[in-house]
Amino acid sequence: MEQLVAAPASVLLLDYDGTLAPFHTERHLAYPYPQVVPLLESILKCAKSRIVIITGRPIIEMGPLLSPLDNIEIWGSHGLEHRPADGIYRQIMIAPETAAVLSQAESWLNAAGLAHRTEIKPGGIAVHWRGLPDAEVERIQSSAQKGLSGFGEQPGLKLLKFEAGLELRVTHPNKGDAISSILNGLDHKTRIAFLGDDLTDEDAFRVLNPHGLTVLVRPEYRETNAQIWLRPPGELVSFLDQWLKSVSM
Repeated sequence: MEQLVAAPASVLLLDYDGTLAPFHTERHLAYPYPQVVPLLESILKCAKSRIVIITGRPIIEMGPLLSPLDNIEIWGSHGLEHRPADGIYRQIMIAPETAAVLSQAESWLNAAGLAHRTEIKPGGIAVHWRGLPDAEVERIQSSAQKGLSGFGEQPGLKLLKFEAGLELRVTHPNKGDAISSILNGLDHKTRIAFLGDDLTDEDAFRVLNPHGLTVLVRPEYRETNAQIWLRPPGELVSFLDQWLKSVSM
């Protein structure tokens, strides 16, 4: 924070689910913790900090959740989509053969009776089991893991665990690639931090560690490449408040 006060510019990179917002069984109702949006609005108004959301969600889902932050920069689908603050949407196209394998995986999930637990998004397919009874979680997890593991061994794809789910997605881009792109356009004096909670954020932690601050945000500690650990919502809100005060000086 002391470095932030003296820096000519700064960038605050933020994961969404599990970091800015608590998990919710209804994904469209996973709103940020109270105070988060007002603090982000205030940081943006200072015009000294760039804020970037880097999320596994498709960008199209983010508008209602972050309202009224309509002009915030977002990297969606783990970096496959990008919408800068100017609102010009861009998406990296995946190889046709990779798209074909994802389509085959979707067909398998439908045949296995898991369509109602499946989310289709750019460059990936996620299976969710949040909020289900333990026995149902075990059944769905076992079936999805067994069925998708073969697809995850195909070139250009990987099978990832996340909080209460599995995702089959393209190997690249990932959140680390998104951060690399952001770093390429920054002056070396710019202070930068990334806050994330999930295993999918570890790529981002590894890329940013030599260049900025990495922060694990979750109620319980786990092994991580992040440099510090914050418990939400109290310590998260305190961090954002300190950031605001630092860039306001």
